[in-house]
Amino acid sequence: MPPARLPFAALAALVLVTGLAACGGDGSQSATTADTTTPTAASTSTTAAEPVAVAPDGYPAAATKNTTRVAGGDSVETAANVARIVFPGGGAGQLPDAVVLADSGDWRGALAGAVLMAPPLRAPLLYTDSGEIPSATSAALEALRPPGSPRANNAQAIRLGTAAGPSGLRVTSLPGADPYTLARSIDEYRSRVAGRPSASVMVVPADRPDYAMPAAAYAAKSGVPILFTARDTLPEPTRAAIRAHGRPRIYLLGGTSAVSPAAVRQLAQLGTVTRIAEADPASTAVAFARFKDGGFGWGVVDPGHGFVFAAPARPGDAGAAAPLSASGTYGPLLLTSTGGALPRAVADYLLDVRPGYSSDPVRGVYNHGWIVGDPAAVDVATQATIDGLLEIAPVPAKSP
Repeated sequence: MPPARLPFAALAALVLVTGLAACGGDGSQSATTADTTTPTAASTSTTAAEPVAVAPDGYPAAATKNTTRVAGGDSVETAANVARIVFPGGGAGQLPDAVVLADSGDWRGALAGAVLMAPPLRAPLLYTDSGEIPSATSAALEALRPPGSPRANNAQAIRLGTAAGPSGLRVTSLPGADPYTLARSIDEYRSRVAGRPSASVMVVPADRPDYAMPAAAYAAKSGVPILFTARDTLPEPTRAAIRAHGRPRIYLLGGTSAVSPAAVRQLAQLGTVTRIAEADPASTAVAFARFKDGGFGWGVVDPGHGFVFAAPARPGDAGAAAPLSASGTYGPLLLTSTGGALPRAVADYLLDVRPGYSSDPVRGVYNHGWIVGDPAAVDVATQATIDGLLEIAPVPAKSP
């Protein structure tokens, strides 16, 4: 029997939210819309009725019954915390063979590097900073103790672009002076390690991190690489990378304001293009979470899943948090608004996949949310709202 879901109208009355404020979209149209049931109007932010005052390291900021916060003050701390959460030690498979190192100023490199978290490497990402190893990264390396991956010539760390290489570790360096070339290097490396190129690729806008961020979570889970495009022109390194996959299925995130029809026509010369886009980045992330095309896509349209919530103002958190989507409760990355509140499209989606029960909640399925960043990134009131939307609830009895 499939897990119970509450009717949308009944659920709406149960949500612990009262305030609605407009949140602007970009007005783009999709060449191929991922899911026609996803709201296409501009997002609306949803905030809790009573913001909760709490110390940053206390409850409910740290955790609620349905959410857990990874409270990094920046992406460097977030990456270090996530790596230790996903690889806590204590048993087989509980520590990584290798880690990925990206520069904290390069969210694009980190985004593309998320694919190295997928099997067979399972390498979480850590950040360096302007040629230095931050204390949070150093502490994570000491705790993780990567012995070296047999699939990567026993490398203990895989350095992306300009990231620093820690002394005392065996390091493999992947070059790239620009995001397009670095993403191609990462893709080529991933194909060698996996033994073959993937049948699909994701292409995201290099200058719109809000549209690109959700790709990191799926890359870490699936091994489908992330490549970058300019708005109007497909750069040559990206063309070359796609050609190495034969004629793959190309999944493009973002509307026409992020990637123009001219760039789509160039992509179409290299493979079959599907654009996943809605009216704004938060709605597009929801569409991507729902999307399924054969073996590609999350296809999360029912309860019983994990979700990762990140602020678009901190794009480096997407690569940092990607291991959360590729382990444990596996699930897509969703976006809060620029101010940290919850867009209406995200709230509606969580209502749609909210678990329900008819007689005993112990026999139900459950959703869980990871809140990425400290309360300055995603505030406690928004976390409380998400908690309520994830909670399993009784299904109203049907009329006789």
